[in-house]
Amino acid sequence: QLVLVRPRQHSVRRRAHASSSTPPADAAMPSNVAAFFPAPVAAKEPRQLREPVPSAELTLQGAVSPGAGQLFVVSCYTRFDNLAHGPRGTQAGRGLYTFRLDSSDGQMVLVSVTKEPIMNPAFSRFHPRRNLLYTCTESVAEPGQIDTWRVDPATGRLSKLGSQSAGGTSTCYLTLDKGCENMLVVNYWDATIGIFGLKADEGIVAGPRSMFDPNMGRAMRAKHDAHVNHSHNDSSAQAERQADPHSHAVILDPHFGRIAFVPDLGMDIIRQFRYDAQDGCLRAMGSVKSGPAGRTALGPRYIEFHPTLPMAYVVNELASEVSVFEFDLQAAQAVIDSNVESLDGAPPMLRLLQTIRTIPDAFPGTLNTCGRITVHSSGQYVLASNRGHDSIAVFRVSMALPKPGLLSVVGTQHTRGATPRHFTFDVSGQWLITANQDSDHIAVFRFNVATGRLEWTGNEYHVPSPNFVCSVMPHAEAAARTDEAEASMALTLQRARGEGLGGVHVGGGHGGFALSASGPGAGPQLQSRL
Repeated sequence: QLVLVRPRQHSVRRRAHASSSTPPADAAMPSNVAAFFPAPVAAKEPRQLREPVPSAELTLQGAVSPGAGQLFVVSCYTRFDNLAHGPRGTQAGRGLYTFRLDSSDGQMVLVSVTKEPIMNPAFSRFHPRRNLLYTCTESVAEPGQIDTWRVDPATGRLSKLGSQSAGGTSTCYLTLDKGCENMLVVNYWDATIGIFGLKADEGIVAGPRSMFDPNMGRAMRAKHDAHVNHSHNDSSAQAERQADPHSHAVILDPHFGRIAFVPDLGMDIIRQFRYDAQDGCLRAMGSVKSGPAGRTALGPRYIEFHPTLPMAYVVNELASEVSVFEFDLQAAQAVIDSNVESLDGAPPMLRLLQTIRTIPDAFPGTLNTCGRITVHSSGQYVLASNRGHDSIAVFRVSMALPKPGLLSVVGTQHTRGATPRHFTFDVSGQWLITANQDSDHIAVFRFNVATGRLEWTGNEYHVPSPNFVCSVMPHAEAAARTDEAEASMALTLQRARGEGLGGVHVGGGHGGFALSASGPGAGPQLQSRL
């Protein structure tokens, strides 16, 4: 039995093994969609920047036990030469680090480091009912790879169960639908949005069901081997980044689970789709500008909904701003009830109410780009990270009538490191962990829910080029299987009755709209059904 002594700050220092990155192999695809799944480009051998460690996986047996609590999986960049941006930290030898959090004081212990080769894992999603973690790889040159990992609740160890080509490059976002039947996937570089099925028995990502291409098959102007550094934010960098569509995220509305919103950083819009889980496809339903009319170089990156209010918050990466939108539920219901295949001229389901800056007015916007945005589980705060200003901005959510959901600035907290690409809370909402990409470490802050203030704990841990922190609370397997069976039965009953996929219907908005278009001529069908 191994007894672990809780580390002091700076105490977790692991030298990772530099292993060669093998480009992901494409899964077999139907011949009619070969354009979405090109042959991978040969990967270059990364430089060895770290002394090797023993080849066995770094797992501290006995460090985590069922019920011991919160895990965090930190992903790292293992290659810099195939990224759109230019990291300034240390190229990692291993891609995924797993930590356990002590919720009493915010200290963390490293419990596992993956041994399986994985190139540039850059986004993770934990299954809501199974001990499964999904990751995707980021590269502008090779097709993205979606990997499924089993999380061992007793050790924190990750074991790869399967891999699936994402059908596009620089894969950057994964979303599971309400029934956990499908995964919605975004490829940033070529802007495509794919729907992939999940194997019911294992939860592994299966083949693609459809692929939406906002660029309608046209070649991108920017080339993977000749492009600006996407870490820069001057006018020339902005112009090239916005010469093409660049989808950056996809989320489903929390009320119906039937409306998908996709921020397009290149076009300064939020695309709207009607999502059909049974058919496994998205149908275009217009778009809304991600900020005030007449503005350019906004660069919408992520969108998050409030947990109880019909409000959505969009972080505009290039403008260093958060846009506050009201979600029109009646308009959304009308889109769900309509029979048209697509309708690019549909009225917006998001209505802009406010725009607020994430950095002080004195700080040059050309020296900053925004990273993540999240809504605190209490619903009282919205937080966004600043890469360049190296801070997290905290906004208070007003609950005052007549328009609850608007934001006011609480303050900004320096992240004690460079380029906070991502951050996340633990399940209690008390501890915030930030990934400081360009200073090679993660840092822990205490969050005061009463005041909205972040307090530096002094706890920081060395991780090379961290880019994402995924909160993982392992499930009790028996309870998870029961919950999944109940959810599946409820979904089947809903479909038998012809109901929607759930959520609370809240009145409001501009009263809905009538859709008169019908048939294939209603709008361009930019989607390939697989």
